[in-house]
Amino acid sequence: MTQQTPATTYLKDYRPASFQIEKLSLDFALEPKSTRVRSRIHLRPVEKNAALVLNGEAIKLIRVSIDGKALDTNEYSVDENNLTIPALPASGFVLEIETVCDPAGNTALSGLYQSNGVYCTQCEAEGFRRITYFYDRPDVMARYRVRIEAPKATCPVLLSNGNFVEGGDVAGTDRHFAMWEDPHPKPSYLFALVAGDLAGVHDSFTTLSGRKVQLGIYVEKGKADRCAWAMESLKASMRWDETTFGREYDLDVFNIVAVSDFNMGAMENKGLNVFNDKYILALPATATDTDYINIEAIIAHEYFHNWTGNRITCRDWFQLCLKEGLTVFRDQEFSSDLRSRAVKRIADVKTLRARQFPEDGGPLAHPVRPTSYIEINNFYTPTVYEKGAEVCRMMKTLIGDVAFRKAMDLYFERHDGEAATIEDFVRCMADASGRDLSQFFRWYEQAGTPRVEVATSYDAKARTFDMTLTQSTAPTPGQGEKLPLHIPLGLGLIGPDGEDMPLDMEGVGALNSPLIELTEEEQSFRFRNVISRPVLSINRGFSAPVSVGGIVSEADQLFLMGNDKDTFNRWEAGQALAKDIITRHYRGDQPDTNGFALALREALGNSKLEDAFKALMLGLPQEADIAAAIATEVDADLIFRSREFLRRALGQKLKDQLLAIWSKTAEVSAYAPAPADTGRRALRYSALSLLAAGAPELCIGLIQREIAAASSMTTEIGSLGVMLGINAAETIIELDKFYERHAADHLLVDKWFALNAQVPGPGAAGRIEKLMQHPAFRLTTPNRVYALIGGFTSGNFAGFHDGSGEGYRVVADTILKLDGINPQVAARVATGFRSWRVMDQMRRDAANRHLERIVSTPKLSRDTFEITHKMLNHQAL
Repeated sequence: MTQQTPATTYLKDYRPASFQIEKLSLDFALEPKSTRVRSRIHLRPVEKNAALVLNGEAIKLIRVSIDGKALDTNEYSVDENNLTIPALPASGFVLEIETVCDPAGNTALSGLYQSNGVYCTQCEAEGFRRITYFYDRPDVMARYRVRIEAPKATCPVLLSNGNFVEGGDVAGTDRHFAMWEDPHPKPSYLFALVAGDLAGVHDSFTTLSGRKVQLGIYVEKGKADRCAWAMESLKASMRWDETTFGREYDLDVFNIVAVSDFNMGAMENKGLNVFNDKYILALPATATDTDYINIEAIIAHEYFHNWTGNRITCRDWFQLCLKEGLTVFRDQEFSSDLRSRAVKRIADVKTLRARQFPEDGGPLAHPVRPTSYIEINNFYTPTVYEKGAEVCRMMKTLIGDVAFRKAMDLYFERHDGEAATIEDFVRCMADASGRDLSQFFRWYEQAGTPRVEVATSYDAKARTFDMTLTQSTAPTPGQGEKLPLHIPLGLGLIGPDGEDMPLDMEGVGALNSPLIELTEEEQSFRFRNVISRPVLSINRGFSAPVSVGGIVSEADQLFLMGNDKDTFNRWEAGQALAKDIITRHYRGDQPDTNGFALALREALGNSKLEDAFKALMLGLPQEADIAAAIATEVDADLIFRSREFLRRALGQKLKDQLLAIWSKTAEVSAYAPAPADTGRRALRYSALSLLAAGAPELCIGLIQREIAAASSMTTEIGSLGVMLGINAAETIIELDKFYERHAADHLLVDKWFALNAQVPGPGAAGRIEKLMQHPAFRLTTPNRVYALIGGFTSGNFAGFHDGSGEGYRVVADTILKLDGINPQVAARVATGFRSWRVMDQMRRDAANRHLERIVSTPKLSRDTFEITHKMLNHQAL
């Protein structure tokens, strides 16, 4: 490899800024190719004789002055990353800087850029330095006053953070201006500006204290009718945060802007959230049930950041999970309260296992709080977000609901207006509860998914049930030695009648809550007065993000699947059975599927179970889950065939019941995104999917009639998603018809690319390459790349990991093209290679060859270099 390793930033090297910013004003004169930015910064030194070093990149410096005096070029220095001023007044001073940037040419979509003619910003994590020279770090907080000037015809809407102060025409020109002021100190990553010709949807919200807040959602013209659900979700979020956490909104206005070019899902800029428009726009004819649920959750997530992220932010980027993990936990709780808690829990764990467990088990593993990075954008990861949320959930489990709320109140009281650390947060949990959480803190410091092995025995004569638990965590890059974690494990002992037995633990007595705490490498627990052999239900509610091992008979799994009062473990038992059948077939057995089919039949006929839960029960483990279970010398094609073996068997054995569900769940009224309706539709298409595996010829006609009569996008996508699994000419025909119907809607074209990416079978990589030549495909649009290339790497396991290596080649070629356009997107696509080392030798050789090709490319971005280098070297840089 010829690429030089970029510099690494370490947590241990953190130092506070040498200057404090007391006040800041920004003046923007917007032009597509040459936007002028004037900043006026009031600074005060906190370190004697220190040079002022401000971050800046991809901008042109016009002038610098201190206290009104312009500096000569020999009084400062500029390189590609910084502006340095060595000689400064000993007391406070005013620094003025004028720069020019190019929004229209900013394809990285970081800093100030244009999306379909709309000016917008994305400053997290380090985009503000692409606007002006500044302390672009989260621990430097200031109050912002912003003036925006732009042509009135093309930019009638001018928005920034905080409250509107004044606006008007610029005399003698065709331009106008707006002034915004944010009274709350914030770091630069929370700065936002939007200007363009946008349609606005307006409403208001009255807080618990009686204050009226003006709400606005701004979208491209012609799309205002798609904002109603987003507005309702925003108001629901505001109500929930008041009642659940006692947090009121603190400005006069709350604005959201939706744009079509955005690297992430959304951004929580104070008072002016900027969203990827796929998470705002919704009508029944254009958005699926999943879209409605995601919009509700993501709007909540960004709104909740107002307190967990904005009012209290991070001292440095190593503390990222302080705002993201905690806020994910909060949005999960919000969705659980509004919808089904049981179904939401399973959905969240499925996401964790699909995205975070592979990260924890591969070359990209890192702690919830990392200790080093080359490019911070690479650490907006499932570990920081989803595992970070699980760590918060475990603390709530350990200290209880009342103490957790008390701890959160203490956190807000102590640290409002501060840039805090993980230690600050956990200290509030400990102080409010009286619990010692020093061992628990290892969850933030150790990477990897812990493994808990369970061994049990029952003594009928003594009426005792013994359980021995051992925990271990495999070595991860940079962490060979692992210490025992503090693991809360929900449990139940289920008697032959299907009821939970009392938990009388030796040395403790009756347990107040069905929870044990594993803190040693090995611990044994004895339960007394157990009158008959129980079936153990462990890690109920997925109380800890661990994998559980041990010998559990098929009979016990079937019993749990039919009787466990904990819905998560009921679903988990079904997943374990399905995984066992698939892996046995993979290894050459012909496993019996009758018991599993019968258990599913009983679950489907149980009127006490929600439709959405039944839909989850019908869903089999994904191919990537099976590969993780096999863990070595994986043959992706054989996994696909083994999974199809079980799908086909179930479709045939349950045919009559699946057809009955299909008939019973037909749409009989207007579309509604209510939980009961979304659950019914989820069951409808889950049943159709299994039915299509067992009776494909029958289902082709069913699907085509369903699509022809479709009155909602859920119907279209649900039907087409099932058809992808049918190897028939009609599949491609229906996909082509979908594009013809919806070619004018960019979000539906994204869905079309995503569907195409998942078409299985030989030649999948060639199909992807051909689709990249489609007139609607653009590498400059992140959503389009995520739909096609991300859909291929994450949703077409056998296609991406094809034995020819063509899947790896196509994706590697795309990464190299993307790297020069948008390094963040290129690096995210590169994470698709994270599990390449578990594949068989033929596939490993091909993946290694293409990763080597990427990492040795001259002038590769830090983003892509860090990901691919770790993939190849299996060690922290």
